Amino acid sequence: MIIATIEDVPLYNNSLRIMKFWSFLLRHDWRRYFSLIPYIILTTSQFVDLFFSTEPMDAIIRNAYLAVLFFNTTLRGIAVCIYRSKYEAFLERIRILYIDMMQSEDKWVRQELEAITKAANNISRVNLVMGTCSVISFLIYPIFATTKVLPFGIYVPGVDKNVSPYYEICFIIQTIMAPIGCCMFIPFTNMIVAIMLFAILMCRRMQRKLRHLCDVTREEAKETIIWCIQYQTQLIRYVNTINDLITYTNLLEFLAFGAMLCAMMFTLVTVETDSQRLLICVYILMIFAQSTILYYYANKVFDEGLNIATAAYESEWFDVDVDTQNTLRLLILRAQKPCAILVGRIYPMNLELLQSLLNTTYTYFNLLRNVYD
Repeated sequence: MIIATIEDVPLYNNSLRIMKFWSFLLRHDWRRYFSLIPYIILTTSQFVDLFFSTEPMDAIIRNAYLAVLFFNTTLRGIAVCIYRSKYEAFLERIRILYIDMMQSEDKWVRQELEAITKAANNISRVNLVMGTCSVISFLIYPIFATTKVLPFGIYVPGVDKNVSPYYEICFIIQTIMAPIGCCMFIPFTNMIVAIMLFAILMCRRMQRKLRHLCDVTREEAKETIIWCIQYQTQLIRYVNTINDLITYTNLLEFLAFGAMLCAMMFTLVTVETDSQRLLICVYILMIFAQSTILYYYANKVFDEGLNIATAAYESEWFDVDVDTQNTLRLLILRAQKPCAILVGRIYPMNLELLQSLLNTTYTYFNLLRNVYD
């Protein structure tokens, strides 16, 4: 396999092709503005509609959920466009590291690289299917509503959007815009997951090197430890770059996720028909799955980084000379403070943080339900 450009890296090439098509990365043409400008206008109109809305509470909550979701989608697109050169430079660095693993003499490394590539592509496909199901559920919701509504709230000055032909025009516009939003939201998640999977493999590669120190001579052991320290430096730079690119996006989505999940759970107990409840369940599944996938693999990056220190300690270091032991000690000291994907450069993005968020969300949901009852 020849990997001449970042588009050829099979780890994330499906997501990158979608982002290239909409000119978020690798090209700069009219498609970027065709997607972003209407979405900025649409998101603004959604929040204005919420401000002036006189609809029932369940409709307002659902429209608020969609407004926040569309805002996150727009923010992701804008952030990628602003930091396009940084993303492309980072993906080029991954290409070089990917080629290095492909050409490794260690068969285990090549097999693991193939495994994480397959996992990344499978996750990408599942997320695209889930995104498609969510878009369909947005668009068919009006069919099951007890009153005449659009797929999501929108404010049109001086126009009653529920009267023909304005209703049909708005519905067609929203039908066109929803799939575009899916192409902005899902590929970004898929690419970040693929990048995290590669960081996990980098950690495991170091662990394997360290655990097999007993199989080489003392001179080779020292060279291996020095290689691991250099590779650890690359890993630190790698994770720091991820944080530079997505940490504040993670913070906003962390805050929005709890609010959206709480709102949807509350709506689930207030809607009037089983069909509406089913569609709300699709919304909940979509936002929960997207967040859980990101937090799970971010947690794995942290755990595998911590396991580097364990692997170094289990490497039968007592058989090497004192100078090599001192070098290994430096690696262990740094590995005991593992790299972590951060939320707003404050909290490590892990399953413990997700659990705390879910507990808080459920608390507020119970409060809202008690007030409603």
